[in-house]
Amino acid sequence: MAQGQGDYRILHEAALRDYLAGLPELKAILGGEPASWAITEVGDGNLNLVFIVNGDGGGIAVKQALPYVRLVGESWPLPLSRAHYEYLALSRQAQLAPGLVPALLHHNETLALTVMELLEPHIIMRKGLVAATRYLRFVDDITTFMARTLFFTSDLARSAAEKKEAIAAFAGNHALCKITEDLIFTDPYRIAEQNRWTAPYLDGLAASLRDDMDLHVAISRLKLKFMASPEALIHGDLHTGSIMVTENETRVIDPEFAFYGPMGFDVGAVLANLLMAYFASAGHARAPGERAAFEAWVLETVEQVWTEFARKFLDLWRAGAAGDAYPVSLFGGENGARRLEAERQSYMQRLFADTVGFAAAKTIRRIFGLAHNIDFELIEHPKQRAVSEARAVRLARAMMVETAAFPAIADVTGAARKLRDWQPELTS
Repeated sequence: MAQGQGDYRILHEAALRDYLAGLPELKAILGGEPASWAITEVGDGNLNLVFIVNGDGGGIAVKQALPYVRLVGESWPLPLSRAHYEYLALSRQAQLAPGLVPALLHHNETLALTVMELLEPHIIMRKGLVAATRYLRFVDDITTFMARTLFFTSDLARSAAEKKEAIAAFAGNHALCKITEDLIFTDPYRIAEQNRWTAPYLDGLAASLRDDMDLHVAISRLKLKFMASPEALIHGDLHTGSIMVTENETRVIDPEFAFYGPMGFDVGAVLANLLMAYFASAGHARAPGERAAFEAWVLETVEQVWTEFARKFLDLWRAGAAGDAYPVSLFGGENGARRLEAERQSYMQRLFADTVGFAAAKTIRRIFGLAHNIDFELIEHPKQRAVSEARAVRLARAMMVETAAFPAIADVTGAARKLRDWQPELTS
């Protein structure tokens, strides 16, 4: 239910308790008296407040956008409208990929507040990967999510008019797009106040990124693709910190960066975060070979994510796409069917190339930009952390600048495997 009453205010524990107590449908879920509800702020992201509220009858999750970037503070203002776009995205994703996003329970646009089902005993996938946990349902779930949300919001499945209206509905989320455009595609390749890295060990590598014109051309092409290719409704921030898992379930959360953009950005984000988990793994090992089975599973998962995504996406297309792109009336007869299938394969090859490039961009930003991830950050010894990060960057540069050298997903995992024990030269 969407509501817009009242003026915006930040709801801390007491105010949130009073607000929830005034909503009968949520009060019924929580049960008991409001005074007995346990409210805990658990937000560990960069932007928002996140509360877990538990009562005698059950629990809920509450997310409220702040009017600034939480990681930085009030010096970096941010529009509250991002909560509206997140709500729109979650609503659409729930229709297209039921059971793979949290259920929406309440939304207040004025307060930039959304209430969702409490995901328990789910944990953030990134934390599980640091602990070398393998999630055997992940491939099937995440590829279903991506194939369905990307295909059914694309020109392959929608009329041109429907697609243009959908683009317009998310076009106002440009402030969040600007964050991506700066933090992922620009800042890591120049001197920027908010950049940081594992110093002094990566000082030389950071400087080399700033002088690498081949890399600057490649990242600028990707930035243009991001800005100018509204292919489908993308999550926009689909990393392993935006995925909650158990052994039997996967839920995608936090699509506040959602807009109509290039499909490869979402798929590349998933692959990048798995590859970073692979390279970081050595830094978490307490004994040689201790995490070998986990690392093998990660690379196998990388391969399966692309393979299964491509298979499911193509199956949806072959099932009788009703979009205005590639009208079936142009591809009649045996020859037409054959040519259309060849074009589908070419389409997926182009999408794979985009995926490889965007995966590289997502990797480099997590090592030299503002927002890092715990895969690397929780490596205890800075020099070992830098070694793991340098390996990831070496692969990422090759993927971005020499994308044609990675025509298949096995080429990506093969290159990662070769770099697993490579010893980089670090700045002392």
